[in-house]
Amino acid sequence: MTSPDVPAPDVPAGAASGHTVLADTDGAPYSSLRQRPVDRVERYALGKRLRKKVPRSSLGESESPRDRPDPVRLIMENHEGRVDGLVPIRVGRMVASPYGFLRGAAVVMADDVAHLPGTGITPVVCGDAHLGNFGFYASPERDLVIDLNDFDEAHPGGWEWDLRRLVASIWVAGRQNGATEGQCGSAVASCVAAYRDEVRFLADQPLLSRSYQRLEVGRLQEESPKPLRAEISRAARRARHRTGDRALPRFIHHVQGRRRIVEEPPLITRVPDDDAELLAVALDQYLLTLSPHWRRMLGGYTLVDIAHKVVGVGSVGLRAYVALLEGSSADDVVFLQLKQARRSVLAQYVHGTSAWHAHQGQRVVEYQQALQTVSDPLLGWTEAAGRQYYVRQFRDMKGTIALDGIDAAALADYAGVVGRLLAKGHARTSGASMIAGYVGGSDKVVDALSRFARAYADRTEADHAALVAAVARGRLPVEHGI
Repeated sequence: MTSPDVPAPDVPAGAASGHTVLADTDGAPYSSLRQRPVDRVERYALGKRLRKKVPRSSLGESESPRDRPDPVRLIMENHEGRVDGLVPIRVGRMVASPYGFLRGAAVVMADDVAHLPGTGITPVVCGDAHLGNFGFYASPERDLVIDLNDFDEAHPGGWEWDLRRLVASIWVAGRQNGATEGQCGSAVASCVAAYRDEVRFLADQPLLSRSYQRLEVGRLQEESPKPLRAEISRAARRARHRTGDRALPRFIHHVQGRRRIVEEPPLITRVPDDDAELLAVALDQYLLTLSPHWRRMLGGYTLVDIAHKVVGVGSVGLRAYVALLEGSSADDVVFLQLKQARRSVLAQYVHGTSAWHAHQGQRVVEYQQALQTVSDPLLGWTEAAGRQYYVRQFRDMKGTIALDGIDAAALADYAGVVGRLLAKGHARTSGASMIAGYVGGSDKVVDALSRFARAYADRTEADHAALVAAVARGRLPVEHGI
C-alpha cells in the first residue's frame, strides 16, 4: 500500500494537452502561501480575453474527427482487467437504453470532448458528471445534503468537459422520459444558466467562503418549485432509511451462529477465503489513511464478513466489495465499500501516458474531498493483490432523484440544481474567476451548449445503436435485465 504520508499529487495550474496554458488559478491546492496572489479582476480579464481565441459559440461544436475511434472498440478496451463473468451484465445495462449507454460510456465521451474547442482552464473536474451522478448523502453532522457523488474519473481537466457531459445526459434523459425537444432544450438552458450564475457569484466570494458553500436537502425542498419538491421529498425519505442498521434484515442472515452477507448471484457473491484474508489486511491498512479520530472509532469495530457486490453501470466488472463490521452490540454495525480504482479516463488527455498519480484510490478520495463541500469521514484508500481501492461507507443515507419518471417541469428545475452544484465543485478547486470572465453574463454559452447537447444526444443514440448491433452480431457477450 502507498503510505498515507506520501505527498499529495500536484494539481496543475496549466491546461490539458493541446490547450492554451494559463499561468494562474484561484487558489490552486498546495500552492505556497508566500506566492503573490493574482488579483481577481486580473484573472477575470484573463478569462474574458480567452473569448478571442476560443469564442463562446465554439462550445456548441460537436463534429468528430474523421478518425474518431469506434465507440464499441473503446468500450471493449475499457473491459480489459475487469472480471470476465461480469462484463455481460455491464453490456446488458448499457444496451438497455441510450441513457444506460451514456452512463457506461465515459471513456467514449472523454475522447470526444477532449478533441473539441476548450479554454484551457483546468480545475479539478468530476470526469463523469452525468445527471445520475448527483445525489443525497449524510454529512458528518447527519444532515442530508445533495452534491456530486461519483468520483471514479475525477481528475484535473477542462471545466467544459464536465458541463458537456452533464448537458448531454440531460437531453438524453429527457428524450427517454418522453419530453419534447423544446422541453429538453429548456432543461439544458436551465442547467447552463445556473452554472454560469453560480460560478459568477462564487468568483466574487473569498476562497474560504467558497469552501463552506453547501446545499442541504431541507433548504432545497423549501426553494424548489412544486413538481421538483415532490420528487425531492420522495427521494429524501428513501435516503433517510438507507442506513446500516436498517439494512441488516435484508442483507444479513445467520450461518452456524455467525452473521453472513446474503448471496444474490451474480450480483452479491462469496469471496474465497484467501481473498477475504487479503481484503481484511487491506482494511487494516486503510485505517492508516483516516484522520486520528475516525481511525480510533472504526478501530473499535470487528470485521464480520465480506462479499463481492456489483454496482452501477460504469463500475460493473471492476472489483467492488461490501464489508460488514460489528461494534459493541448486535445493532451497532457499519457497512464499508471497497471499490477498485483505475486511471481516470481523462488522464491520457491531460498528461499523456505518464503515470501521474501513484495511487488511484488516493486520487479518488482527494478529488472527492476537493469537489464536495462535506464528505464521508470514512473515505480512505488501500490496496490488495496489486489492485488499488478506495473505501467509503456503503449505506449512509445515500439516494438520488429517480430519473425514469421525472416530468419535463421537474427535469428543468433539477437541471438547474445540478448545474449550480457543478459550478460549486469547480469553484472550490481553481479557475472560478477565469471561468466567470469567459462565460460572462449573456446567454452565449447557454445557447452554444444547448446546440452541443442536442447534437451529442443524437450521437449517443447512434453509438447505442452501434453497441446493440455489435451485441446482435456476437461481438460482445450480454446478460439482460440484471
